[in-house]
Amino acid sequence: MTDNTRKAGADRTPLDTGSGIEPVAAGVWLLRGQGQSFVAEIDEGLVVVDAGPGGRVTAGMIASLREVSTRPVVALCYSHGHVGYNAGVPLWLEDAVQRGHARPRLVAHANVPARYARYRRTEGLQNRINALQFRRQPDQAAGLLRLHDPDQTYAEQLVLGSGARRVHLLWAPSETDDVSAVWVPGARVLYGSAAVIDSIPNIGTPFRTLRDTLRWAGTLERLADLRPLKVVREFGAVLEGEETVQRVLGHTAGALRWLHAEVVRLMNEGRGERELLAEITYPPEWFDVPWMKPTYGDPSYIVRDIYRSENGWWDRNPTSLHPAPPAAAAAELAAAIADKGALLRHAEALAARGEHQLALHVIDALATVPDGGPGAAPEIAQARRLKAAWLRERAGQVRSYVSRSIYLGCADRIEDGSAAAFGMR
Repeated sequence: MTDNTRKAGADRTPLDTGSGIEPVAAGVWLLRGQGQSFVAEIDEGLVVVDAGPGGRVTAGMIASLREVSTRPVVALCYSHGHVGYNAGVPLWLEDAVQRGHARPRLVAHANVPARYARYRRTEGLQNRINALQFRRQPDQAAGLLRLHDPDQTYAEQLVLGSGARRVHLLWAPSETDDVSAVWVPGARVLYGSAAVIDSIPNIGTPFRTLRDTLRWAGTLERLADLRPLKVVREFGAVLEGEETVQRVLGHTAGALRWLHAEVVRLMNEGRGERELLAEITYPPEWFDVPWMKPTYGDPSYIVRDIYRSENGWWDRNPTSLHPAPPAAAAAELAAAIADKGALLRHAEALAARGEHQLALHVIDALATVPDGGPGAAPEIAQARRLKAAWLRERAGQVRSYVSRSIYLGCADRIEDGSAAAFGMR
């Protein structure tokens, strides 16, 4: 894959929801950007949720808003603390100056500053994660970490405005512990923020810290208790009608609670993580519905997060308890394989039968060997080429965007020689 091809694919990600603004109720709008943002009118002016990623996207958000209102933005609220959603703050502040408006307050949940501190502390890690997850070049990923600290934070609830046009910022821990949902009681409209999307909840993403499955379920149940008539989701179509809202939010919460109970049951019976992943089934009545599609996350991701939340890191194989350096172990394993050609042929036969995952397990006995060392052999380069090809095959077999990105990104790195044998840096 060429650099130009990669850049073309990086211009749009699943986070980009296009452009434009749509009315949801009187004085309430859905604003498209990185995720679907939200605007609500109060007596003092406009409350805007999320500044967007900056550049043309944020400029388009501002232009779209100004097509429907010239009132000042009095509060710029953060839906949550993930990178990019509020990188565009300076453009909104500049717009206020140009219009002669007072500077908007930057408002976020109280956990956002701690998240930002962690991102700054682990900037190199965050850049590597984002480069692979969103298939960007490392220099492109480095530009994503533009963080703007809020002026004001709240813990449980913050009311902006008063009377019939007030809005409530509600702590809604879900994808992160700093999510803010927005409730407009006068219109019975809810902005679900990162807690409400049009696919399976994004729990257990391979690169991210633990996300509490039961807490997310509880958040959905509390939001449903507000009895909204409409819910603007961070991604996907607006949920219309109280019955639809109750069905989607209640069903999603129920699926998460079922999954947690099932994983714990299997753990109590002695299953390790890989055994559990092989045995668990996902009942269609819970998971085969439009709002539980595995288009970004995946149910197996959630299983792994639940497993990690109830258990330590050990995989139950005593060999892995105090492992040798991975490069050394790989080199010695390859050196012990007398007929490397036979291993390659066996892996290729598996792939020819469509067993690409098994083929990957077999080929790793050679593909993970570092350059040089006692295991070095001409077959190593061939193994790496095969691995890259089979990663691309696997990318076409999964529905999760994150899984596809990891498969394709690692294949890119193997082919251009930038991958460490194990770390895929």
